[in-house]
Amino acid sequence: MAAILLAAALTASCASGTEGAQAKPGGRSFTVAAAGDILIHPEIVEQAAKDAEETGKGIEGLDFGPLLAGAKPVISKADLAICHMETPVGEPKGPFEGYPEFLVPPQILTTLKDVGYDTCSTASNHSFDHGMKGVRNTLDAMDEVGLGHTGSARSREESQKINIREVNGVKVAHLAYSWESFLNPTPKKESWAFNRLDTDAIKKAETRARQQGAEVVILSVHWGLEHYNEPSVPQLELARRLTEETGIDLVIGHHAHVVQPIQKLNGTWIAYGLGNQVARHSSPTGLTEEGAIGWFEFRETAHGWDVKARYRTTMVDIPPEVEAGQKVPAGAVQDIRLVDVQTALDHPDGLSEERQARYRLAADRTSGFLYNRGAPGGDGLAPLSLKE
Repeated sequence: MAAILLAAALTASCASGTEGAQAKPGGRSFTVAAAGDILIHPEIVEQAAKDAEETGKGIEGLDFGPLLAGAKPVISKADLAICHMETPVGEPKGPFEGYPEFLVPPQILTTLKDVGYDTCSTASNHSFDHGMKGVRNTLDAMDEVGLGHTGSARSREESQKINIREVNGVKVAHLAYSWESFLNPTPKKESWAFNRLDTDAIKKAETRARQQGAEVVILSVHWGLEHYNEPSVPQLELARRLTEETGIDLVIGHHAHVVQPIQKLNGTWIAYGLGNQVARHSSPTGLTEEGAIGWFEFRETAHGWDVKARYRTTMVDIPPEVEAGQKVPAGAVQDIRLVDVQTALDHPDGLSEERQARYRLAADRTSGFLYNRGAPGGDGLAPLSLKE
């Protein structure tokens, strides 16, 4: 039975790659938005504290709303919005930790839900930074705010469950896998708590998802080399195997912290790396502040799913560093903010020529990296217009 299901899935996946396939009369459709790493460094917590003082909002003195407001018009528009929660969360009052063993405020989850995210991948090399307690706290907090999750588990039984959501009448499964940290690996007795990157395990999970009624399967994968804009050889090989040996309909990558290409491979869209959604690395490179929201439009045809890919460039604005007691110079970026780059360029009111030039650089550079494996042209990758 499993072999039959997998064969059917492979057929559907190949059909989904047919550009211009005729829509099925009365066929269903839905949109998916997905972004890169949510990485809450200490400077971002400090920004949330500053914003809470100014807005009078937030929880326990932290308000992440102003920081992430720039993503809301895109994320909230999608029928299904998927985030990648890179790190475990702690208690609302702390203590909090940064690299290398992250423990971040759970208040970020409330904001992610408010922005419009529906579900998140939780499999990363930081998943087990604080052991099972960190895993449990994170998933408990996600449940509390109504965020779905996949990639880590609180029990062996939960590890076998498939995250399936109904989206515009379509049952969509979300899977997540990652390479494991050498610093904090999961103990053998709790190996079920974390989805290690393994092609055979992914195949089995997809089969279980199809058996449970999933019509579309989306995979989040934590892979590749940090700070490299080109996919690594292992990434390319895994992408090939996934698109040849499974029926997975869409692959969403993260971990590199910089933008990598989006490519249609064997009829399936692969977003190798969407950069950072939000982060404040100790040594910002310019590239680590640039990211992309992937936007994928699924349309039912007589032979499967036709998927159109779009993207929206984002950037994290970071104030210049100043000496203690000094103020950020007038005219410079004052606060850490996630910016929708095209919106900023379309409405540059009050923006200096320098900031506009920086946003144009982000837009041009991001499109260059995204297109680096041939996605424009026949495959049809293009910027997303909010009017669509």
